[in-house]
Amino acid sequence: MTPTRKRRLIAVSLLLLAVGVATTLTVFALQSNMNYLYTPVQVLNGEAARHQTFRLGGMVKKGSIQRASDSLRVDFVVLDGDAELPVEYTGILPDLFRENQAVIATGQLREGRFYARQVLAKHDEGYMPKELAEAMGKAHVKHDVDTTKAQ
Repeated sequence: MTPTRKRRLIAVSLLLLAVGVATTLTVFALQSNMNYLYTPVQVLNGEAARHQTFRLGGMVKKGSIQRASDSLRVDFVVLDGDAELPVEYTGILPDLFRENQAVIATGQLREGRFYARQVLAKHDEGYMPKELAEAMGKAHVKHDVDTTKAQ
């Protein structure tokens, strides 16, 4: 192998190595910023990783909103028709937040309770986030199939 070819081979190898390292770092950075959306039944079935941030989507259960009198803490229950999960949030809730409305909360699950750091309410009467509608639809289809088998 001539010295020129050897230098080119080394340069190309170093360039490929640099591209590989950059790609690997980019993938790891993107993975750490991803938030997955789960419904309460999926969370209770263990599909959501514990101690990892994820989004919880569903409907706010009627009569479940409890506000602390001495702080901004709010407790409520999110349901998807098949399961319920208690949520705790400290902060100012969106104006559209109320019972029987779609909500997405971002936070962590600890000891069977979801601790939200952000709460988003639905936009209007006909709007439901695409991911939430699909997840709830899958849960209901599965639930309907299970009940037809039991009959």
